[in-house]
Amino acid sequence: MNVAVAKTNTAHALGDTFAVVRDRLPGSGVVADTRQKAFETFQKLGLPHRRIEDWKYTDLRATMREVLPLAAAPDQAALTRAAAAIKLLAVAGARQLVLVDGVFAPQLSNLGKLEKGLTIRALRDVLETGDDAIRARLLTSGAVIDPMIALNTAMMTDGVVVEIGDGAELLQPIHVVHVASSSNSATFTRSLFSVGNNTKATLIESFVAGEGAKAYQVHDALVLSVGDHARLDHVRLMEDARDAFNVTTGFITVGAHSHFNTFNMTSGGNVSRYQAFITCAGEHSQVTTNGVNLLNGTQHGDTTLFLDHAVPNCASREVFRAVLDDRGHSVFQGRIIVKPDAQKTDAKMMTRALLLSDDAEADNKPELEIFADDVTCGHGATTGALDQSLMFYLRARGLSEKEAQALLIAAFVGEAIESIVSDDLRDVAMAAADRWLAARG
Repeated sequence: MNVAVAKTNTAHALGDTFAVVRDRLPGSGVVADTRQKAFETFQKLGLPHRRIEDWKYTDLRATMREVLPLAAAPDQAALTRAAAAIKLLAVAGARQLVLVDGVFAPQLSNLGKLEKGLTIRALRDVLETGDDAIRARLLTSGAVIDPMIALNTAMMTDGVVVEIGDGAELLQPIHVVHVASSSNSATFTRSLFSVGNNTKATLIESFVAGEGAKAYQVHDALVLSVGDHARLDHVRLMEDARDAFNVTTGFITVGAHSHFNTFNMTSGGNVSRYQAFITCAGEHSQVTTNGVNLLNGTQHGDTTLFLDHAVPNCASREVFRAVLDDRGHSVFQGRIIVKPDAQKTDAKMMTRALLLSDDAEADNKPELEIFADDVTCGHGATTGALDQSLMFYLRARGLSEKEAQALLIAAFVGEAIESIVSDDLRDVAMAAADRWLAARG
């Protein structure tokens, strides 16, 4: 059932903010018109809440309540705090692109000696002076009607536009780092990552807080395309401040005979939602999606994936793990859609949750929508506690309770982390998990 959403006070208040900051937002003409239409859509829909099926477990009217004012452009003090924060996230051999409070920071980024076929631009520059084809890709969200996507379209301030030409094979991973340095403010970013035909590349995304940054909001979107006979490995690590909000949307299309391998780990933030709309657009494409939620305290982490098998002979695998302590709340919604023409589809999804506390909650909602008759599809979901016999075995050999739990938790999430092809990136993901484990009481 479709539910009409009444206009909220948040939408009215944000309308005043939108009018004030409009001159700060890049782009004119069709860009400005698109912003205005998107904002009107958000005003009509308001913040999503539990009566909207896809948001039933993540009620932003109750948990987020309002959209904070747009963060100011970073000054030198903000850049200094950001520089200190990103030192802890450096990935050996990666090309680092840094966004500070939603603004691209070339002085903190590595833009020298670009490999053949690689171009990097700031979103602001593309919206103001870029060609119409690129701007259309950045502004279009297909048939998806979602209030948070509309809000991001209206308010996007900056991001990075990375294009990799046909036949290129990047030796350096691209590492996009989002750093929040201010408190009680919101950032709106959108980036485009385009992988050409016969191309191999690796994209890493990190979300972190600079010293003193609290109670901020991140509104991010990524438009990603993988050409034919190409491969893209994608690793996303969300380690925002514990009282921050993060809502991120991915729009991903995968071409023929290509492989898209993505891994997402959420261990930060107070309330977060990562939603991805993935389309197998070319035959014989392969999609591997793996994710981990590591949540404690009162953290709420939502991972929602829509995987559209639009053409025949494609395969997909989804593996999701959640570890929950205290009153942590994990949500996994995975919807696999097999279109009528998508015969010979091979799609499987499995989600497992590990509860370390009686007050923790895991909501798993795997779904299949199959409109073809020659397919192999399946899904499953389990929820349980730590195996006490294994705990006893480890404790009997001298490990403390916390050490024994950490070892079993690492093994539990290992299946998802092992999907990362690069040894170095696998170590980066495990280091993020270790930081969460070390911070547990």
